[in-house]
Amino acid sequence: MTDTLPPCPECNEPYAYEQGALLVCPMCGHEWTAHDQADEAASGQITDAHGTPLADGDSVTVIKDLKVKGSSLVVKVGTKVKNIRLADGFRGHDIDCKIDGIGPMQLKSEFVKKS
Repeated sequence: MTDTLPPCPECNEPYAYEQGALLVCPMCGHEWTAHDQADEAASGQITDAHGTPLADGDSVTVIKDLKVKGSSLVVKVGTKVKNIRLADGFRGHDIDCKIDGIGPMQLKSEFVKKS
């Protein structure tokens, strides 16, 4: 490899390798293209699972059951989250929010859709 590959956008581990046109992270299994990462970095825009841009104060709906780490709670599909705040979170968690019955937490934008 003549140039340095970027770290994984999911887990930020520096062990990515090339597999054809894709970059692959052996730590978390995430696959992406350098083109995808360049587009995302250039736009600086956080989008939902369907590519719709998100902004502070938006309402979103969870599209997948999400286990709450460190507890037995689960955020169910269809849970509506109001008044989100976009953040530069830990390991890709780019939404700060408060979910009724659970409390404050961070979500990944790939698991929500704009309502």
